[in-house]
Amino acid sequence: MGQRQLTASDGFTFGAYEALPAGKPKGAVLVIQEIFGVNAHVRAVADGYAQAGYVALAPQIFDRAEANVELGYTDQDEFQKGIKLAFQDLKMPQTLLDLQAGIDALAGYGKVGVVGYCFGGLLTWLSACELKGVVAASAYYGGGIAKEATRAPKCPVMMHFGERDAHIPLTDVETIRAAQPGVQIFVYAADHGFNCDARGSYDAPSAKLALERTLAFFGQHLG
Repeated sequence: MGQRQLTASDGFTFGAYEALPAGKPKGAVLVIQEIFGVNAHVRAVADGYAQAGYVALAPQIFDRAEANVELGYTDQDEFQKGIKLAFQDLKMPQTLLDLQAGIDALAGYGKVGVVGYCFGGLLTWLSACELKGVVAASAYYGGGIAKEATRAPKCPVMMHFGERDAHIPLTDVETIRAAQPGVQIFVYAADHGFNCDARGSYDAPSAKLALERTLAFFGQHLG
């Protein structure tokens, strides 16, 4: 478990958190952060995938704008900073280059899956549609996916949403269902951010079920 450096195809070098399994890897998982950076929670998520047998890598995609960003979940100023970093400071083509660098760095460990949360959920969907080397993708409550729902995924995709999520209304979920009948979509009796145990919206039963589904999905497609 620890830090490593990645280099995108345009030469930009940035950080990432890597977690390694105890034995031979089943494959690899790219973990894409929320708007709060690669913080303690995201590192814990990566550690969890390592414990499940995968090499897990969480790229610090905010490094393009500010290095080593780690934000909390209760401070409104930090929330606004995360929004600005994700939706104003980052440029999507560069972000996708950084994610591709992460996928490429994992390729030597076997098949690569992608999982992401919140902003990372949207990026997971875009990765499944636009990037090379992604074998399966699991997107958690990705805001903005409905606006990108007509894209064509290159791999199997699973999505998780909360029925009480004010950020992603169920009408958006239905838009995605209609546009992507081949995508597995699950809706939980939960709010936005239900997977994160550092947030007030954490819902343990929903988080457990979504993880079980994701691990079974990755087990089917990655090994």
